[in-house]
Amino acid sequence: MTEESTMVAKAPRLARLLGFLEADPDNLRLIADAAAAAFDAGELGTAERLLARHRAIAALSPALVNLEGLVALRGGRYEAAAEAFTLLLAISPGDGGLRFNLAWSRAMLGDHAAVVALVDDDVVRAVPRAAALKVEALHHLDRMDEALAVGEHFAAILPEDRDLAGALAVAAMDDDNIDLARFHAERSGNSAGGLATLGALTLGEHDPEAALAMFDQALASRSSHPRALLGKGLALLAMGDSRAATSWVDRGAEEFGDHLGSWIAAGWTHYIAGDHVAARARFDHALLLDETFAESHGALAVLDIAAGRIDEARRRTEIALRLDRTCFAGALAKSMLLAHDGDPDKAARVRDLAMNLPVGPAGETLAQAAAAMGMGGGKRGR
Repeated sequence: MTEESTMVAKAPRLARLLGFLEADPDNLRLIADAAAAAFDAGELGTAERLLARHRAIAALSPALVNLEGLVALRGGRYEAAAEAFTLLLAISPGDGGLRFNLAWSRAMLGDHAAVVALVDDDVVRAVPRAAALKVEALHHLDRMDEALAVGEHFAAILPEDRDLAGALAVAAMDDDNIDLARFHAERSGNSAGGLATLGALTLGEHDPEAALAMFDQALASRSSHPRALLGKGLALLAMGDSRAATSWVDRGAEEFGDHLGSWIAAGWTHYIAGDHVAARARFDHALLLDETFAESHGALAVLDIAAGRIDEARRRTEIALRLDRTCFAGALAKSMLLAHDGDPDKAARVRDLAMNLPVGPAGETLAQAAAAMGMGGGKRGR
């Protein structure tokens, strides 16, 4: 099948308009119609070329600037999309759809403060998906009380909105409000946020097989959901498959970005898998994000013990426990130092000690404690 016949089969209107343009190449109306048809057919490259062709002849109308923004947005060119929608908002500042499109573009660029400023009740009424977007933006900014309050306000306007319920579930989970997290997760249907939250709760109840199914379902809905990525890795870790777990927790930590708990959980996963070099890189990254986070110091102390750098380990352990007396990694390092001091021969078996020692406050294994650190609240993320 030739490229032309393929185009005819997939997008007959677009193929017809392109045929007309061959006979009348400078017809602006035809170019505009063909660009819109290309966008509708998912032929983003063709749409871009046609819009550029129009611009070379004459300035784009507001409708075509909007189309240019939509093409850029769908193609992942978020700076270009934001530029187009900003131009249009200068003309129509009250247009809720434009404000949402700009907010979405800014969210994809990591400008969560802009999302908060752009989304209001009018935008939510125009585009309901804006409600969850604003809650997620406030969550990213660690404005947890505001995220929950704004979410509850929008929930009164959109009581059946599953994406909003999912966003509220994730925010409540990170705010350590387990009951509220479960409430919103259970009313979120199959939203990625709700499923990821239920998976985290189920993992916390020590049922990794059931949790894994929920994380997989969440990822089928949103393949880059950070909590679902991290959760899948931690579920695999709890099931004993540390090798497979490492790639998933790494992806989750990368998606979270500045989520300290995810980087610590990733480090422990690599540690359990036997890769101390990779583990140290994750713990170092967490320390770089926040030098006052006790778990980073404690985790690095554990690696120092394993490497035989006992003096450095003592220093890091003291720092960790001074920053937080309840620090999990600091307590583990302290226990390992006591074991080392009692029997120097145990230095060679220090990793086995860490694997078997019930180190958490309720006697958790290292994998369970890593899961709690990665999926719980506190210095957490989305």
